[in-house]
Amino acid sequence: MSTEKIIALTFDDGPADVTPQILDIAERHGVPASFFVCGNNITPESFEVMRRAVSLGCEIHNHSRTHSDMTKMSTDEIMAEIDFTSGKVEETVGIRPRFFRPPYIAVNQLMHDATDLTFICGLGAEDWLDEVSAEERYKRIISQAEDGLVILLHDAQGNVKTVEAVDMIIPELKKQGYELVTVSQLFERKNITPKRGEMYTFVR
Repeated sequence: MSTEKIIALTFDDGPADVTPQILDIAERHGVPASFFVCGNNITPESFEVMRRAVSLGCEIHNHSRTHSDMTKMSTDEIMAEIDFTSGKVEETVGIRPRFFRPPYIAVNQLMHDATDLTFICGLGAEDWLDEVSAEERYKRIISQAEDGLVILLHDAQGNVKTVEAVDMIIPELKKQGYELVTVSQLFERKNITPKRGEMYTFVR
């Protein structure tokens, strides 16, 4: 039986002003992260940030174009949201996303049917709420840590408390014996093929 403990650190809603700070922390600690980006946030100003992320071994995946509730959309609207962002990511970093995180984790069957991307969820810390302190974000993530987990945080505009929390989370996870990997690596290391029509919080 394997005793390895691996975990994926992921961020939603960027690229944004705090994304370079997240990358600074990841680089300093020598770990990768996976970024689920919104297509409308991909601008000429963010191109270098995304390319830097990939150069550090991070992954870029899809979080829709407009961060709208896609359960209220038609098949064509869903496809347009996903295809726009995947196209922008590929145009920017040369790699097409393999995974999709639905905005608000709101999902229906139509969404699964509209794309062949695997859906990724995760456990987070309500880090979009300003009243949740950096210390509380750190505590919640560490308390939930398990082998195969996808951690869900946000590199949204101005979210400096998550930046502070991540600088505590990474060393503590490493201290507890976790290896931080990308979402793709999580599936590869667990020898699990991502399935269309499913949404993963754990890979194990």
